[in-house]
Amino acid sequence: MKSWLPIPLDSDFSIYNFPFGVYQIDNQKPRLASILGEHVIDLAAMNALGFFNELGIAESVFENSFLNDFIALGKNTTNKVRAILIETFSTDNAALAVNEEHKKLILKNYQDVKMCMPVKVGNYTDFYSSIQHATNVGTMFRDPKNALLPNYKHIPIGYHGRASSITVSGTNFYRPKGQTKPADAELPVFGPTKQLDFELEMAFITGKSTQLGQSVSTAQAEDFIFGMVLFNDWSARDMQTWEYVPLGPFLAKNFCSTVSPWVVTLEALAQFRVAGEVQEPTVLPYLQYSGNKNIDINLSVSIATEKGIEQPISLSNYKYMYWNMNQQLAHHTVNGCNIEVGDMYASGTISGNDETAYGSMLELTWRGTKPIQMPDGTERKFINNYDTVIMKGYAAKGDIRVGFGEVRAKVLPSI
Repeated sequence: MKSWLPIPLDSDFSIYNFPFGVYQIDNQKPRLASILGEHVIDLAAMNALGFFNELGIAESVFENSFLNDFIALGKNTTNKVRAILIETFSTDNAALAVNEEHKKLILKNYQDVKMCMPVKVGNYTDFYSSIQHATNVGTMFRDPKNALLPNYKHIPIGYHGRASSITVSGTNFYRPKGQTKPADAELPVFGPTKQLDFELEMAFITGKSTQLGQSVSTAQAEDFIFGMVLFNDWSARDMQTWEYVPLGPFLAKNFCSTVSPWVVTLEALAQFRVAGEVQEPTVLPYLQYSGNKNIDINLSVSIATEKGIEQPISLSNYKYMYWNMNQQLAHHTVNGCNIEVGDMYASGTISGNDETAYGSMLELTWRGTKPIQMPDGTERKFINNYDTVIMKGYAAKGDIRVGFGEVRAKVLPSI
């Protein structure tokens, strides 16, 4: 497929993509959008001009600050919206290309808009589904010969996190403060974290709700998953080490997470499916699945200094996940836990099989023992104040590219 709208060859937002998000210009009310190349597409304007008349979608759905009501329409409707976008902007249907008045109403330059949180996150779960990451952490903090805990290969480990502190790309945040316990101290101390870290993750968003007591099987899971975003699960490692026993992450995780603004649909990612890792021992029946459920998505992380000097530090891939989305959602609901539209489920840190593909500073610097050298002559054991962490992700096959753009955030000194 090709479009009559010029699209850079390396654009994440090709005609095969059409993700969904929420944008704002100046102080105007946010509204729903998609994107093609470097142009944001105003879906409310398209609806007002009759492009979606056959679907009978209320104007209020598109003139909304979040995608939740749109997602709740169901895939039968949202996939038709995406199909209309593909048809409208393809070279086979160039009617809009010659209508300058309509183009002015519908198309906005990406550089001129502000992107907003794509969904109102009611509930947030963070998994721990990269076996290489779990092995690395277990090697560092426990016995290298028994790095994985006994339950790891039997259940997708996860915890419920804080939804209110999930922010959209471009939102700066303050270095968190809390208790830490230095190795040479008898008592804990209080102050800003000295081991601020990123975690390279992706997250899926559910598009259907369930009732208490209802479970979602691995075979049903994709009907419930609307799409995906990039996810940076910021972590304060020294605070985490002190607090996580016996109940797990708390202040070390709840201060901020950052997501990319565009939600890429599962349908746009379908052609990049690949086989997952062989799971041994065999998992219990409710976690078994058929077909290729992992997705080949190239991921990268860079650190930009206060002066804007950028250093690539990691190249990983979402296909490395040990537990896939279908299994994560099936496990999450097997006990009857109800889910809601807009809930966000992060993958856990995504690490590959060699040190260039590790998804956190904890692993890349091996707990600070192997600092990363920066172009300005400084080094990083963890993340410094005024550093900006940038994550990117895209899937590609031949000339087809479907991406997420980027997720970035700058660390400010504690207040």
